[in-house]
Amino acid sequence: MLIRTADPFRDLDRLAQQVLGTTNRPAVMPMDAWREGDEFVIEFDLPGVAAQSIDLDVERNVLTVRAERVARNGDWEMLASERPRGMFSRQLVLGDNLDLGKIEAGYEGGVLRLRVPVAEQAKPRKIQISSGSQADRAALNA
Repeated sequence: MLIRTADPFRDLDRLAQQVLGTTNRPAVMPMDAWREGDEFVIEFDLPGVAAQSIDLDVERNVLTVRAERVARNGDWEMLASERPRGMFSRQLVLGDNLDLGKIEAGYEGGVLRLRVPVAEQAKPRKIQISSGSQADRAALNA
């Protein structure tokens, strides 16, 4: 007869892996986002990631960022391994008020920076107000 004893840490460990990921499947891609005038700026921290391994896709209003930090190969012995390796991604749902056709992306110093302009129809604009009805204007002209 096999008796299983409850391990209170097993469930905690499983939850931590789902939220934080593992070294084989990272779950974190730190991000900051803010508005600068008529555009939104989004930055992702991707240190140690080659620019060629970054992939950006926009489908409808969903932006997907994928990146890969490759593991080192060779004749060496790992002493500490705290930086996640492998393929990881992050998706953002962007609002309809952004012009997704004009996104600009740059990668420098391990930071991926996206600039997303506000769509013209979403920018504030002045509306002229006319006074009086057409009948009133016609009576004045008569």
